[in-house]
Amino acid sequence: MIRFLKYMKGYLRVRVWGFSPERFMNLCSNKGILLWDIVREGDVYYMNITLKGFWELRPIVKKTGTRVAILERYGLPFFLPKLLKRKMFVAGLFLTIAFWLVSSLFIWDIKLNGNYQITEDVFRSFLKQNQVRIGMRQDELDIEELEKQIRRQFPQITWASARLEGTRLLIDIKENDAPLTTDKPETTSGTDLVAEYDGRIVSIIVRNGVPKVGIDDMVEKGAILVEGKVPVYNEDTTLREYQYVDADADILLEHGMDFTASLPLNHTEKKYTGREKSSHYIKLGDRSWSLPQDRPFLVYDSVIRESRPLMLERLSVPAFWGTVTYREYQNVEYKYTEEEAKAHLNQKLMDFLAELEEKGVQIIEKDVRIERNADVWVLTGEFLVQEPVGKSTETERIEAGETEGNG
Repeated sequence: MIRFLKYMKGYLRVRVWGFSPERFMNLCSNKGILLWDIVREGDVYYMNITLKGFWELRPIVKKTGTRVAILERYGLPFFLPKLLKRKMFVAGLFLTIAFWLVSSLFIWDIKLNGNYQITEDVFRSFLKQNQVRIGMRQDELDIEELEKQIRRQFPQITWASARLEGTRLLIDIKENDAPLTTDKPETTSGTDLVAEYDGRIVSIIVRNGVPKVGIDDMVEKGAILVEGKVPVYNEDTTLREYQYVDADADILLEHGMDFTASLPLNHTEKKYTGREKSSHYIKLGDRSWSLPQDRPFLVYDSVIRESRPLMLERLSVPAFWGTVTYREYQNVEYKYTEEEAKAHLNQKLMDFLAELEEKGVQIIEKDVRIERNADVWVLTGEFLVQEPVGKSTETERIEAGETEGNG
């Protein structure tokens, strides 16, 4: 605080030398003239003195036979005159302050928290319908009415709160995360589990339904593995009726699988020429402005670098400036070497095997070949795999009074 007051009043860095500098400092102390940061170099003293105290030194200097020279000037009384000479700087400073003050009256960012069921796009459309938008004045926003409209429009929202933090509108919501309870039907039409491939049953664990196959059985695609039609018998072991359930089981099927991937002998790559052109733009919200220009090159790609001043970022003002760099390139044809072709095809094979692993497929045997044809490299793979199977299909129903196998 003391340093701030010294800066506001102004002070000097002076050099004192002559007949009796020590008496000079004693008289200054007696007169209440503040001296600080005193440094001695031989017979010369360096010190700081207040601007007011400097104007009171004349009788002390005369009495002590010393001399005083100003080395540096510090503080607001010296800074302001220099500042006022720089008219463009002062104008820019005032415009910046004015822009900052005016911008603080508007909403420049809207942030939604707590949404899981409601998407950002749906909520943005709701805000647009209620005239809540980026760039609106803060005094035009009725927060209490907005909270009521949110709860009215979205029944799944149990709590909503909106508040302003600087130029940002923060909306916090809480959705009803209780699971929707539905009455479970007492009866079901029944479903079977059928095979998606031809193969051999490796294992089967049935939780619901009637198994129609056993371990080591060979099955065809579409064959019923577990049936959702459960027979109910009388005491004399005669069939009374069928109950229909949704078949549920863990079934592992061993079957063959093929994989093919191809790669043309020739391919096109970008070769950059080193020629570049740049253009600049300014963006405010969703709108941007840039200088019109002709097509920079015949073929090119572009790199965009965008930034905004720290002050605008803290105000959440969506104002940016950016640079677009256009880089010229040529399309050049290359021929894959055998090593490159094998590397690309093996990567495709690895991706395929990774997908199988994610599905829980186990590879028992594999036979992979890479061959070159007239204009293409071809990878072919034959695999013996064990895969979880069991596709649900509707159970064939038998009406009352009918027996299985009769129409």
